[in-house]
Amino acid sequence: MTETSLGAPSAVAMTFFFLFIAVTLGITWWAARQTKTTEQFYAAGRSIGPVQNGVALAGDYMSAASFLGISGLVSTTGFDGLIYSTGWLVGWPVVLFLIAEPLRNLGKYTFADVVAFRLRQTPVRIAAAVGTLATVAFYLIAQMVGAGGLIRLMFGIPYVWAIVIVGVVMIAYVLFGGMIATTWVQIVKAVLLLGGATLLALLVLSRFGMSPTGLFAEAASQQGDAVLAPGRLVSNPLDAISLGMALMFGTGGLPHILMRFYTVPDAKGARTSVFVATGLIGYFYLMTFVLGFGAMVLVGPEAIRSVDAGGNMAAPLLAEVLGGTPLLGFIAAVAFATILAVVAGLALSGAAALSHDLWVSVVRHGHSDPAEQLKVARVATIFLGVLAVTLGITFEGQNVAYMVSLAFAIAASANFPALILSIYWRRFTTVGAVASMVTGTVATLVLIYLSPTIQVDVLGHDSAWFPLRNPAMITIPLAFVVGVAVSLFAAESAAADGFTEMERRTHLGAVAD
Repeated sequence: MTETSLGAPSAVAMTFFFLFIAVTLGITWWAARQTKTTEQFYAAGRSIGPVQNGVALAGDYMSAASFLGISGLVSTTGFDGLIYSTGWLVGWPVVLFLIAEPLRNLGKYTFADVVAFRLRQTPVRIAAAVGTLATVAFYLIAQMVGAGGLIRLMFGIPYVWAIVIVGVVMIAYVLFGGMIATTWVQIVKAVLLLGGATLLALLVLSRFGMSPTGLFAEAASQQGDAVLAPGRLVSNPLDAISLGMALMFGTGGLPHILMRFYTVPDAKGARTSVFVATGLIGYFYLMTFVLGFGAMVLVGPEAIRSVDAGGNMAAPLLAEVLGGTPLLGFIAAVAFATILAVVAGLALSGAAALSHDLWVSVVRHGHSDPAEQLKVARVATIFLGVLAVTLGITFEGQNVAYMVSLAFAIAASANFPALILSIYWRRFTTVGAVASMVTGTVATLVLIYLSPTIQVDVLGHDSAWFPLRNPAMITIPLAFVVGVAVSLFAAESAAADGFTEMERRTHLGAVAD
C-alpha cells in the first residue's frame, strides 16, 4: 500500500469526532452540576460502583501508548513489541495484592495521603508532588504527541493547532466536571476502544482464516523470521530487564491510576475494580498484538513509517486497508477519544498534587475552605493544560509507547518504593521517605537525559553517557536502598508509633473520609 487518505480532511472522522465531543461535553455539563465539593471534584464523592470504576480504570490505562504505540512498535519491529503488552499487564497483580486495599483505607485524594499518614506532612507532600508532576509530564508527552498526529490527519490542520485543540478540550473536561466527568468519559472511551480494537482484530483474522498462526506465518514470509524472535527493538538483555521492571512496577506508582481507588465506597470495591480492569486490559493487549502484525502484513512497515516516523499511525492505516475511509474515520475518532480521556485523568491527578498536596497541606497547613481548594484545583488544571500543549509540540515525532515507558520509570522509582515502604515497614521515616522519592525522581530524570533516548534520538549526538534506554533497573533498587538506609540512620519514634494505627486502618478499613 502506497496511498492513503490520511492527512486529508475526512468527513467521517470529523463526524465521529464531533459526536464524541458532543457526548462527553454533555457528560461534563451534567457532572459540573454534581461537582460542588472537593471530594466530588477529586473522588467523585466516592460514589462510583466497583464495576464502573474497573471499566474506568481500564480506560485510564488503555492509553494512546497502548492502542497507537504498541500497534506501531509491533508493526515495525515484530515480536519485541510484546514486552510492552506483557509488561503493562503484569503490573496489575502488584496493585491488587499490595496497594489497592491499603490505599483506599488510608488515603483521601492522592497517594501522598498514604505516604504521609504517619510521617511529617510538609516535606513528604512536597517530595511526592515533585514525583507526581514528573510522571504526569512524561505521560502527557506521549498522549499529546499521539493526539496531535491524529487531529492533524483527521482535519488536515497543522500539528501545533491540533495540539492546542486537544489541550482546550481536556481543560474543559477537568475544569468543570472533575472526577465525575473524567470517570464517565473514561467509561465511554473504554467501551469504544474495546469495540474498535475487537472489530479491527476480527477483520484482520478474517483475512487469514481466523488463525493467528496464519497471520504470524505471513509476517515471517514477508519480513523474515526475525520478526517472530526478540532482538529487533531491544537487543541488549539489560535494556529488556530494565524496561520490564519499569512497566511492571510503574503501574503501582501512577498517580492518575492510584487516584481511582478513592472513587469507590470501600476497600472491597477497590479490589473488585482491579479484577475488572485486569480482565479488560488483558483482553485488549491481546488485540494490540494482532493489530500490530496485521498492520505489518497488510500495510507494511515502510508505509507506516512514511506517514509517521514513530509508527503511531499503524492502527488507523490498518483500518483504512480493512474498511476504507469510514472505518479509518471511526478508528481515528476512537483513538482520539482514548487520548482525550487519559489526558483528562492525568490533568486531574496533577491538579490534585498541586492543590491538595502543595497548596492545602503545605502552604495552608490544612486550613483551606472548600471554595478555595476548588479554585486552586481549577487554576492548577489550566496550568497543566498549558504544560501539556508545550510538551506535545516539543516532542513531535516520538513513539508514544516508548515515551510512556519513561513515565513508568519515574513512577516506579519515585512513587512505588516510598508507597510500599510506608505501608509495610514500621521503621520508615520522614527523612527516608523524602530521600527515597527525591532520589528516585532525580536519578531517573538525570539518567533519561543521559540515555540514548535524549542524547541520540532527540539531540542527535553520536553516543550517550548512560547506555540503557530505560533507567528503571538502576533507579528502582536505588530508591529502595536509599529509603531504607536513611530511615535506619535517622530513626523517628513518632513514625514508628503511628505504624500500629496505620496497620489497624489498613486491615479494618477505618477510613478517614
